[in-house]
Amino acid sequence: MAHIIDGKAFAKQLRLTIGAQVATLKADHDITPGLAVVLVGEDPASQVYVRNKAKQTLEAGMRSFEHRLSANTTEIDLLALITELNGDPSVNGILVQLPLPEQINTEAVLDAVDPDKDVDGFHILNVGRLAIGAEGMVPCTPLGCTMLLKDQLGDLSGKQALVLGRSNIVGKPMAALLLKEHCTVTIAHSRTRQLADECRRADILIAAVGRPQMVKGDWIKPGATVIDVGINRVDGNNGKSRLVGDVDFDSAVEVAGAITPVPGGVGPMTIACLLHNTVTAACRQHGVSRPA
Repeated sequence: MAHIIDGKAFAKQLRLTIGAQVATLKADHDITPGLAVVLVGEDPASQVYVRNKAKQTLEAGMRSFEHRLSANTTEIDLLALITELNGDPSVNGILVQLPLPEQINTEAVLDAVDPDKDVDGFHILNVGRLAIGAEGMVPCTPLGCTMLLKDQLGDLSGKQALVLGRSNIVGKPMAALLLKEHCTVTIAHSRTRQLADECRRADILIAAVGRPQMVKGDWIKPGATVIDVGINRVDGNNGKSRLVGDVDFDSAVEVAGAITPVPGGVGPMTIACLLHNTVTAACRQHGVSRPA
């Protein structure tokens, strides 16, 4: 039976550490990291997510700036707001909540954010920095996965890692981070032949493909560490929907050495890593070392 990796507990401890670091930055350098979140439209899931981000930002002792814009906001007006936030020294991190309404070019908006304030790690400069192993802002979900892996396994050097999924938000940056940790990395996707066989070779399996319970227990190498990034809503037995990952947890838990559950695995790490990135950005912008 696999060890269950408790992302909720890890994220809680990470937020406590961040809070202590923020307190030190305030006391020693008079720096209070500030995070600006921009929400365009009335998407219910995005509203809940933004509310949670603001709550956790304040709990960590940081400044929270919320900008809620109507669904018919023009691209010009949104870009003007981002330019204003780029120039505001009290704002160290900027996050534009996705998805954006169809009249707005998402790529243009993300690339308008100052790369040094891009706490989502989506700016093309940060994508390039990660690709060549340079210092930059790293996307939150892959960063959280890497933290969980290193906490579980210690040194990742030399391990066979398979990333199932090639999205710009998770799959590709996850592969880059694993390469940085000296893993041997394979990226698999919908066109991969003998996909199950590829998965069975992996010491580390990252499932980020967006298909409910796709990865079965017999796809997993005995003793492997499985990180399930998927969040899929499916119909439950009682008529109510429930959340499941991209991994069939019940069969995988019998084979894997360690596995993240859904919910309670990778999900809680995303906002915690957003706060982590905001502190990183504040330290770099002020030219100070991150507190221990």
